[in-house]
Amino acid sequence: MHNAYTIHRPAAQTCPIVFASPHSGRAYSAAFLAQTVLEGRVLRSSEDAFVDKLIAQAPDMGAPLLLAQAPRAYIDLNRAADEFDPAVIEGVRAAGNNPRIASGLGVIPRVVAGGRAIYRGKLSLTEAESRISQYWQPYHNALRQMMNDTVRHFAQVILLDMHSMPSEAAVLHHSPKQSCDIILGDRHGASASPEITAIIEEAFRSAGLKVVRNAPFAGAYIAQHYGRPFLRRHVVQIEISRGLYLDEKNIQPLPEFDTACATISRAMAQITRHFTQSLPLAAE
Repeated sequence: MHNAYTIHRPAAQTCPIVFASPHSGRAYSAAFLAQTVLEGRVLRSSEDAFVDKLIAQAPDMGAPLLLAQAPRAYIDLNRAADEFDPAVIEGVRAAGNNPRIASGLGVIPRVVAGGRAIYRGKLSLTEAESRISQYWQPYHNALRQMMNDTVRHFAQVILLDMHSMPSEAAVLHHSPKQSCDIILGDRHGASASPEITAIIEEAFRSAGLKVVRNAPFAGAYIAQHYGRPFLRRHVVQIEISRGLYLDEKNIQPLPEFDTACATISRAMAQITRHFTQSLPLAAE
């Protein structure tokens, strides 16, 4: 296990699927806890808490699983390495109009959920660059290698980038208001082919979940950077409503957690079975 990530591999990879969770890390170091002005439960509010547990069955389905170790409040692996926020990092200039940075959600976040500031002052540029080299770079190196290995063996790769969303974000803003359980983000077809997104959507619907696409989450850096459908590299960002499984106030699993795990596992199994059956191994 690397301090930036853990990889759980199947006995044999039997499908071109890679599962990853960049925001469920919960290794809060003593040094980080000494830097922040927030208490632990508030600090965890932007964490994709327990998503790693929801998707833990991936290796049993023939797919590798990549899990971040560092928490999102410490470093956001779904941002570009140069998305530095001058409001929280010393010696950094504003780099154009970047709404993520403006809202405090750059690669080194300034705030957690609800806009609550993580630090009293600013971090040094040396500190920020150290986090990139120790956590961001190793995670992305591992992800890139897993995707390259999968393409080499299966002639394509489908990265399912797994996240969770606050239950209020799962309420769709049209009249009458409706809620959803899953939001699939393929950047409106730019990061994955429509056919592949449709297969994934059908799997979650078959598991009894309400699914929408691309609103309000269409996919961030990972989908944008790695999704190249014309090169048979597909990325779908999958947002799971925390209302299905999490006590969002206390960051604890709900009594329904095991049921939610089983539901998500059914969808995952349908996806992996589909591609195991339909895609032969590429010639070496």
